[in-house]
Amino acid sequence: MIMQARIKVRLKLLFAPILLVKHQSRLGLCGILLLMVSFFAAGCCCQTNRGETFEPRTINFGSSEFGASPAGFSTALTGGGPPVSWQVREDSTAPNSKRVLVQESSDDTSYRFPLCIYDDFVARDAAVEVNYKAISGKVDQAGGIVLRYSRENYYIARANALEDNVDLFKTVNGKRSKIQEVSVKVTPGEWHALRFEARGSDLRVAFDGKVVIETQDLTFSQPGKIGLWTKADSVSEFADLKIEPAR
Repeated sequence: MIMQARIKVRLKLLFAPILLVKHQSRLGLCGILLLMVSFFAAGCCCQTNRGETFEPRTINFGSSEFGASPAGFSTALTGGGPPVSWQVREDSTAPNSKRVLVQESSDDTSYRFPLCIYDDFVARDAAVEVNYKAISGKVDQAGGIVLRYSRENYYIARANALEDNVDLFKTVNGKRSKIQEVSVKVTPGEWHALRFEARGSDLRVAFDGKVVIETQDLTFSQPGKIGLWTKADSVSEFADLKIEPAR
């Protein structure tokens, strides 16, 4: 029955121009054009989303100005507290380039999530990896990756050195809720690799090369930006931000 319905739809689309010409005198040229746009739009909606392809890129902040926010990024804040402070600094322990991105504000408002959003990239399906190091924080020592970001709506995969866990969250209209949590040793003052991948409804999080979360969620299905994230008074460093197609 489903196949027969699809065939009928395609036949209607095929013969639509003939029917439009037949009734041209009654519809007028403008009416015909509007109907044709509607027919073709309906046909496009039947196509399957085959995913996105793009060239992988790595942002290591080496060319960014010291003491300033990196070019091509904008900052945001979910929750309360004072403005965020994302600055490019130097760290001789960083894995590659010695320039790193640091979230330096240390306000202890608990429901406070500083973000640094990469404005030059939008996708639904992507894999993002970053080197992360927890520096300090009494409320939290967290750092994470944001996918499918639009203002106050996004997924977050984050590691926390105070709680020794990796969590997957979603923020909907500024309200954060947990999707899944796993216990993982997150050593403060040391570099860790965090990776977050989304493809359709499939979400995958890896920590230091090991997949720790695999689940599905349909909350955000549209393309969005990617970014970096911290919580409360977390002072966290990030280096070597990698973006590549989801596998």
